Amino acid sequence: MHALASYIDHTILREDATKKDVERFVNEAIQYQFKGVCVSLPFLPLVVQKLEKSSVLPICVIDFPKGTGSVSEKVSQVHKAIEIGAEELDVVMNASLLHLKKYKELLQELEQVVEAARGRSVKVIIETCNLTTDEKIVASALVKASGAQYVKTSTGFGAHGATIEDIRLIREIVGSDFGVKASGGIRTHEEAIKMIEAGADRIGSSSSVAIMEKH
Repeated sequence: MHALASYIDHTILREDATKKDVERFVNEAIQYQFKGVCVSLPFLPLVVQKLEKSSVLPICVIDFPKGTGSVSEKVSQVHKAIEIGAEELDVVMNASLLHLKKYKELLQELEQVVEAARGRSVKVIIETCNLTTDEKIVASALVKASGAQYVKTSTGFGAHGATIEDIRLIREIVGSDFGVKASGGIRTHEEAIKMIEAGADRIGSSSSVAIMEKH
């Protein structure tokens, strides 16, 4: 059970989430020993404080969920998150640059975000549901080239989340020595295991307890 828990980022990003909700997620993460708790910037101070004596990582999303902010806005959010105590950063990629084939500009933006992270792990969310197969391939390659640590499939706010096919494709592109995070729509133990078998080495879910309890 603990082995599976170590793959999971327990995630609460609902717009209507309350302080009480976030505290419950933190307590669950400590109880099950999940890898991290993933929240938006306003809840990060609370999460960092609650996890202070725990091995569970505080994780913050950046430019979420659209990824349309300027690179300076992304960098500013990264700096704020690090100052508060984020150990990992899940950053939404600017998909418009990808659609316009402005690959050099997109790579430079990703590199600036990675540099701003000062050695913290960066997961870049490419929102696979909005991309063609070719775009998924290019996006994954650019993320790896940028110095980030993970390609992450989804925000959980798109048309659909991670699929087995996308995980296999991303793993094929980035190779065996790079991180792949499956997120969005993973609600059961069986789904989580299938994602890991397909090549994911991190799972993002708001249904982490149900995954662990095999509900």
